[in-house]
Amino acid sequence: IIPKIIWIVTSKDLIINPDQRSSHSESIPTMAGFSFFLALVILVFFLKSWDTEFVSINLVAGLTIIFAIGLKDDLVLASPKAKLVAEAIAILFLLFCNCMQVPSLDGFLGLYNIPMAISFAFMVIMLLTIINAYNLIDGIDGLAAIVGMVIFSIYALIFYDTALYFYFLLCIGLIGILGAYLFYNFSESNKIFMGDTGSLIIGFCIGFFTLKFMAMDVSLFSHFTFNPENKLIVVAAILCIPIFDLLRVMGVRLLKGQSPFYPDRNHIHHVLLDSGLSHTKAALLLGFTNYMLVILLIYLSSLFNSFQMLVVIAVVFGSFLLVFFKLTENIKIKNAIKILEVGK
Repeated sequence: IIPKIIWIVTSKDLIINPDQRSSHSESIPTMAGFSFFLALVILVFFLKSWDTEFVSINLVAGLTIIFAIGLKDDLVLASPKAKLVAEAIAILFLLFCNCMQVPSLDGFLGLYNIPMAISFAFMVIMLLTIINAYNLIDGIDGLAAIVGMVIFSIYALIFYDTALYFYFLLCIGLIGILGAYLFYNFSESNKIFMGDTGSLIIGFCIGFFTLKFMAMDVSLFSHFTFNPENKLIVVAAILCIPIFDLLRVMGVRLLKGQSPFYPDRNHIHHVLLDSGLSHTKAALLLGFTNYMLVILLIYLSSLFNSFQMLVVIAVVFGSFLLVFFKLTENIKIKNAIKILEVGK
């Protein structure tokens, strides 16, 4: 499908010219997310016999809303408010299915059963965060696809081990979709970006699997070594790179007195590029880091309770902040030296 999209976008002159924040100097076709939507709908059709919880129709309805707002944003731009409203409506389609509701936090910070209204509100906020955190990391070649493949592979292992085969096969299908896209994203002659359509769709799917993971019966967690009360910690581990980038970028913007939605080049992938890494190396490094942190934090989640794991998360987050602070300081020094050399 992607070569056809490249041809249509190019022939109809729907290509968006790069701005000052872009990591590319030339215009490149976008909207590969159109192929994601078509492939996902067809995939869900072929997997419907495994869907014993009848969640497929909810997923397709939510995906359609996400596809519509993403396509609008790629073509004529959509306001942040419009995107958030559309994303919230799409998330509600998921929550209308009983199998996706989260009535308990299984002991996280001592919390068990929670009122359904609070659960709905919390899940909507959590999934909005996930969708937009993933959208923000789509800034260099390969990064969003590689991080997405890492996340889907981890969820695939979890769902396979708990015999939730519909979700497992859907994860495998999404890995295939991103793998096919990655071939074109790294291509020199047929390069294409997933655009907001693609990043919102993949982010929504990540949110979908996260919601199912949170809604899983606690008895299924006997297959794992981590404590059920650490489910939210495991989610934070699986999504560590997108969530860290979101919190760091918004923190930097707020410290500068700017809107948290203000566009800039403060993302972690921009820092790595400015430090001298190529797109491929930066994407692979962040993908590998995501995997290693998942392994580490899941292992620690089997040893400590949720209170202790919050301290661990704070230490990891602080360490990352320190690393990227040092990198940004080095970049500033290098830029200052270049300015002085030009002046001489």
